[in-house]
Amino acid sequence: VQLVESGGGLVQAGGSLRLSCAVAGRTFSYYAMGWFRQAPGKEREFVAAISWNGIYTLYADSVKARFTISRDNDKNTVYLQMNSLEPEDTAIYSCAAGTLYGSRKDDYDYWGQGTQVTVSS
Repeated sequence: VQLVESGGGLVQAGGSLRLSCAVAGRTFSYYAMGWFRQAPGKEREFVAAISWNGIYTLYADSVKARFTISRDNDKNTVYLQMNSLEPEDTAIYSCAAGTLYGSRKDDYDYWGQGTQVTVSS
């Protein structure tokens, strides 16, 4: 299973970005999908997750009401819409695929390389 993220970049505080994660290799709809991020000098942390059918979503408290995760099983792609971005959101964002839906890194079996998001103040 290969995961490729895109959509990162530099944005001012208060702005928006939409990340995409394209999945190839196995049936996308089998997998729960998650987004994680890692800031310099910090551990990787959970951001959001979505169940295989898109019905259930889960968010970290720090991004709730600002970020939205969604998926398109016809396009084998998961998205992360990020609004009202803050400098604290600066990190490398990675998507992950797994058979378990959750917020733990161990719930996921496959990972992308990540895309850089930088929010300037």
